Amino acid sequence: MNFKPLHFAQTFFAVTALAVVSFVSAAQTSAPLEFGVGLFQPDKEKNDATYKPLAEYLSKKLGREVKLRTVDTWEGLAKSLASGETDLALMGPWGYVLANHNAGAEVVSTILYQGKPEYFAIMITNPKSGISKIEDLKGKTFAFGDKGSTSGFLIPSHEFFKRGIEPEKFFSKVINTKHQAIETQVTRGDLDAGADYNRNRDAMIEQGLIKAADSKIIWTSAPLPNDAFAVSAALAKDRAFTAKLAAALEEIGGVMKSQPNLLPNNYTGFVSKDNKYYAPIKDAALALGWLQPKK
Repeated sequence: MNFKPLHFAQTFFAVTALAVVSFVSAAQTSAPLEFGVGLFQPDKEKNDATYKPLAEYLSKKLGREVKLRTVDTWEGLAKSLASGETDLALMGPWGYVLANHNAGAEVVSTILYQGKPEYFAIMITNPKSGISKIEDLKGKTFAFGDKGSTSGFLIPSHEFFKRGIEPEKFFSKVINTKHQAIETQVTRGDLDAGADYNRNRDAMIEQGLIKAADSKIIWTSAPLPNDAFAVSAALAKDRAFTAKLAAALEEIGGVMKSQPNLLPNNYTGFVSKDNKYYAPIKDAALALGWLQPKK
């Protein structure tokens, strides 16, 4: 079967390599630390407001100014960490694996959601669509997340690959868009189905952005590692700094008892993890041919 490879993964290293050459390690200076976060909230303004307390907390704990910047695609965030444009990043697992594999970024901690370091990719449809399983999607419209998304692109692509499904031939139309847009368009009936992750669906229902009755889950993945808090390759070499960062993140669960706004609703802290924890993501990318084994 000819499953189309991911152009983003193929070009990722070439795009970032030149930037890495010219990057001066933030670990060797007192310059502000650039902290990139993905667009977890419906818009940039809300995202910045949500993660500003975390940036301020880290600034105090690390004794360095931490400048927050929302990067509106997972693809863009992965590239910015790999290039050194951002020093720290709270990012999706697939983006982290790319930044690690191609540019030496390193995970420090994994975020906890309701006390757990894992989540699930899902495929959703509108209950009125008549779709109840993946096989029912043939000839329908389908939305993936952006090409740096774990649950929105990598994991559903891997599932289709295992089933011998080529999306461009199987579906009548395929698009890539943001997770929030997928849920909104599917619940409105503008799209037949799409890929998302359980945390986003739950949050949108909780915030009243969609109705639970209008969103039906037809497939759920095996558990996936939660978002990674990672550092650039340059900072990863400074073990004293990464240990200090890991300790600061580990303490957040306790600190949230008096400062509950440090993380969004349902996020309860961080747990230290290393690169091995993200092996299932890397394995899926290798199976698809989106990453090449290192010799």
